[in-house]
Amino acid sequence: MKTNAELQKDVQDEISWSPILNAAEIGVTVKDGIVTLTGVVDSYSKKLAANDAAKRVTGVKAVAEEIEVKYSDYGKKNDTEIAASVVNALKWNADVPDTKVKIEVANGWVTLTG
Repeated sequence: MKTNAELQKDVQDEISWSPILNAAEIGVTVKDGIVTLTGVVDSYSKKLAANDAAKRVTGVKAVAEEIEVKYSDYGKKNDTEIAASVVNALKWNADVPDTKVKIEVANGWVTLTG
């Protein structure tokens, strides 16, 4: 039977072999054969890959997966940019008189009235 330290090293090694994972993003702790994975990744597939890697290690009794998925803000628009896009879209639609429609954007939600 492996010690907690041996299991921790084996799980960390398995994670480092996964091509989509960055081992620095995943924390590994082990107690009584139960592996706890922590950290923050930028995709759900990375979260699943870390979980699968831990399960592949012989001697692991259970995996407690506490990895958070935090998506990148790349390409994300703020409310002002969204409002500008809606105004522009309405200008291009001849059937919608842009002076009759009021636009409100709050936390990414668009409300049109008029």
